[in-house]
Amino acid sequence: MKPGLQFRLNQQLTLTPQLQQAIRLLQLSQLELEAELRQIAESNPLLEFSEDAANEGDGESDGEAASFDAPAEAATSANDGDSGDEPADWSESGGSAEEPIDFSSAGGSRSSGGDEDHFEPQNAAPETLQEHLLWQLNLTHLSLRERTIAAIIIDALNADGYLGETLESVTAAVPADLKATVEEVDAVRRQVQRFDPTGVASLDLRDCLRVQLEQFDPELPQRELALRIVDSELELLARNDIVRLSRRLRASEEETHAATVLIRSLDPRPGAALDVTPVEYVAPDVYARKDGGRWRVSLNPDCQPRLGLNQHYCNLIAQARGEDASWMRGQLQEARWLIKSLESRAETLLKVAEAIVRRQSAFLDYGPEAMHPLVLREVAEEVGMHESTISRVTTRKYIHTPRGTFELKHFFSSGVSTEDGGSASATAIQAMLRKLIDAEDPRKPLSDQAIAEELHRKGIQVARRTVAKYREAMRIPSSSERQRAG
Repeated sequence: MKPGLQFRLNQQLTLTPQLQQAIRLLQLSQLELEAELRQIAESNPLLEFSEDAANEGDGESDGEAASFDAPAEAATSANDGDSGDEPADWSESGGSAEEPIDFSSAGGSRSSGGDEDHFEPQNAAPETLQEHLLWQLNLTHLSLRERTIAAIIIDALNADGYLGETLESVTAAVPADLKATVEEVDAVRRQVQRFDPTGVASLDLRDCLRVQLEQFDPELPQRELALRIVDSELELLARNDIVRLSRRLRASEEETHAATVLIRSLDPRPGAALDVTPVEYVAPDVYARKDGGRWRVSLNPDCQPRLGLNQHYCNLIAQARGEDASWMRGQLQEARWLIKSLESRAETLLKVAEAIVRRQSAFLDYGPEAMHPLVLREVAEEVGMHESTISRVTTRKYIHTPRGTFELKHFFSSGVSTEDGGSASATAIQAMLRKLIDAEDPRKPLSDQAIAEELHRKGIQVARRTVAKYREAMRIPSSSERQRAG
């Protein structure tokens, strides 16, 4: 062997285009998958959605019969380790594997396997905050000049009802021929503040709360004290420091508490009640339901795109010649790869969901306090896949259960040791923490250390700092902030 000449053996993983496509489809959410498939179908004439063929009036001639459907093994048990070999009963879930599914709407005809909400909500167009205020403006006795200024103020309100611009900016927006001053604009603004909902067009939180308090009867005992708190002690109010508040205001703790209760009954975001932002609904990818004492998992057929080959173009391949034939054969191969990738995606999603339900059946039976610790590695080993694949398939994929609809990632959490040598999940501990705080005496709220000691008595070994971390993650105030005067 010549000096300097060396041989090296190494292994290298190469991702084929087919595998890359399968991985990409696996990590897409329902809406992203729909958009991706529509885009691909537009560029590949060999592909079509089943409903596209049906809409043309002759699905038998234009669409290939073997289009992509959800895999047959769409039901399983989480209690006895059954891997789910029984065929799916789509009719039981409210859909049919043989009927075209309207994939144009991700939240279309939901099949919840027993749920009774068969109709999508049909809401009338809601009234916006600006429309509501302008309607009231037209009923007032303000002059035309004042109405013009008021309309400009209303147009400048943000979603919470506050004036989103400075008074100087609003004044500059008033037509020049009116020659309005900042003082005049502010005077009109104060009149708008008393429209319904009271407090709109305010400059800040203090201004908003004050104008609402001024609407109460002056004879109300706690009104004047509440106004003083709003004017000068909002910081102490936010900390709910009743003792210091009463000392600063030279009032009794009972009077101060009554005033803070009055303030907390006010609306700090008066415009939010008329926010017309549409509610977004999550269409679950899979369903978990109890059948014959066993938890079964099934794919939501409405969320499985029925993509097939266009038979008309497939027949043209045999007649094509030259470059056209080569191009169409390439498109056919890509179409078959895509359909195979979609089948793999559905099978993987179902397999992972089955494994999660088997591990977390106690949560489905008894609630959050029964959640078991679970990490990606455990599910990966059970289904024979890599942890990264489990991460992709559980991100932005949702499961509908009798306890609600959850992202699949919700069922994963780390564990904390227990006295009997077992472990409790972080989710279960948070549920216990919430239960303890809900049951505490508001005059003597539990400290983080007291909660940790209570959990110790239940056999959960958790440190005070861990309790604090969980409490903050749940956005629960500290004991001092939760304290209420007796």
